[in-house]
Amino acid sequence: MGSDEELCMKQYWRIMQGVLLALVVSTASAEAPQQLLFGDTHLHTSYSFDAYLNKNQTADPDTAYRWARGLPVIHPYNRARVQIETPLDFLVVSDHAELMGVIRAINNDTAVLEDMGVWGNVKRWFVVYILNRAIAGEGGSAIFNSLLPHKEDHPGGDPVQDPANILPTNTLGDTLTIETTAWHEIVDAAERHNKPGEFTTFSGWEWSSIPIGANLHRVVFTPDAGDKARQFVPYGSDQSQYPEDLWTFLEDTQERTGARFVAMPHNSNISKGYMYTETSLKGEPITAEYARRRMRWEPISEVTQIKGDSETHPVVSPDDEFADFETYSYYIQQEPQEYKPTAADYMRGALKTGLALEQTIGVNPYQFGVIGSTDSHSGLSSAEEDNFWGKFARDSTPETKHGKDKISGGKVTGWSMSASGLAAVWSRDNTRDEIFAAFQRKETYATTGTRLKVRVFGGWDFDDSVLEAADFAETGYARGVPMGGTLTPGGVTEDGMPRMPQMIIRAEMDPSNANLDRIQVIKGWVDASGTQHERVYNVAWSGDRVLDDNGKLPAVGNTVNLETGAWDNSIGAPVLAALWEDVDFDPTQRAFYYVRVLQIPTPRHSLPDSIALQSAIPEEEGSATIQERAYTSPIWYTL
Repeated sequence: MGSDEELCMKQYWRIMQGVLLALVVSTASAEAPQQLLFGDTHLHTSYSFDAYLNKNQTADPDTAYRWARGLPVIHPYNRARVQIETPLDFLVVSDHAELMGVIRAINNDTAVLEDMGVWGNVKRWFVVYILNRAIAGEGGSAIFNSLLPHKEDHPGGDPVQDPANILPTNTLGDTLTIETTAWHEIVDAAERHNKPGEFTTFSGWEWSSIPIGANLHRVVFTPDAGDKARQFVPYGSDQSQYPEDLWTFLEDTQERTGARFVAMPHNSNISKGYMYTETSLKGEPITAEYARRRMRWEPISEVTQIKGDSETHPVVSPDDEFADFETYSYYIQQEPQEYKPTAADYMRGALKTGLALEQTIGVNPYQFGVIGSTDSHSGLSSAEEDNFWGKFARDSTPETKHGKDKISGGKVTGWSMSASGLAAVWSRDNTRDEIFAAFQRKETYATTGTRLKVRVFGGWDFDDSVLEAADFAETGYARGVPMGGTLTPGGVTEDGMPRMPQMIIRAEMDPSNANLDRIQVIKGWVDASGTQHERVYNVAWSGDRVLDDNGKLPAVGNTVNLETGAWDNSIGAPVLAALWEDVDFDPTQRAFYYVRVLQIPTPRHSLPDSIALQSAIPEEEGSATIQERAYTSPIWYTL
């Protein structure tokens, strides 16, 4: 074939590729998720025993949904009229399965006494007497503290079997009927407030396993309606503290009722190294079957919330200048204990461990997507820094937030807590089925409370023109995979070299919040010897800053006035975008990539409190400013 014929053929194939791409984009456009929804999948009300004991006696599921929808409500502790600044799109009320609604029912004199045994009346009177005394003062937290486990006697073993893990005896007798009544009331509230296309509710609960103070909790929710939800009672850690037994309950319940579920690990930063280990909780090697079961039921993990951030830690990622963010160093147990962070406590460590396990057993048990949520116990999903009402209802004023908590040796205060986070979901519609589908395909991301908009696609054949194009997402779906997706080997270039994976990324500021500082890509990989690696790449940033020889970027600056709390958007950028190519790519090594987007510094919730109190913020209780951020679900490269 002559050169002219070759040129004609090349032009022909370029035209045909364009036609085929247009057809694919047209199809992708019709099916692609286009709605960005923000919600909270982890919210406690007065039906949770610890919320009730910590001054939330009135904010029930109805209150929680009204707040989330943007309606004014009465604060359960300070009795002020309060209101979220920007309503949520969806909400899961996830009260503890353990003693669900029991303390509330007893104290409100609505408990079914026959279910509490022969001495039900005497027990009820005694419990009410103790509760009223505790709730009238500040003793509710002391009762809660007395129910917590002790620190381990034999570190490193099966925490459930540790001698210190002695579960408190339920002296109230059989409370199943009370818990069932409470569950039905929670389900009924979800059904009343669900408005398909406008505001979505889910029936859910928290399985609160906490052996030896290791936080191994899971939040569970179902997208199915009340007729299915009423056919079971939530499974609690008082039935088993092993996650495998929770999965068995979900399997059996789905088979019996048809109900679907997602179970999400949360707050792994205080799991004492047990959440994302190389073995099961029982200390047994992780098998392919275990990995498949875990990923079936736990496709999503919560990585930021009120009790701090679980992305990574300076001990885990010493070369990451932004790793020391909203660290929370207090275990949930009776005795104070030195905090010891490990890779198994954090998202990034888990993702790397997952790659290493996949290299050995052929299945990745930690190939999860991410979200943020609050874990608020006030019934109010408040993740806004300037509208933060604390974890517990009693932490809702500057003075009570600054007060020392008796839990964790009197070290924790309301200032220690984070005004975080939110679950961001790319969905086709604001409905139960579509949001659930997004969780299943992991097209989700976490924010620390801000509503910045992030999209990322991984592929092998992008170009710069797509970054500003109106069909950015459509092209991303047509030529690659979204966050939560997997890339397989991309072949070779015309000169026989392996293709390098590319990421197209677009981030837009929260219209009512701060400008953006930078976009980063975090890569983790495992080499042939099984050694784990990570690297942070700065790929887009505001201003005229220049990377140094180590790929580091100068700080964006800080406009926050520490005396007044005022700040402005005179620095940063409203929109950032990047086409990034992994020039360090080795096609023989499994890898993951996720995107971290940082805002410019803004006031942390502790700053206006300290200004009002005319009191400095102790170093151990948080900083005066914060760089809010988002973490996307990863994109994996597998062999």
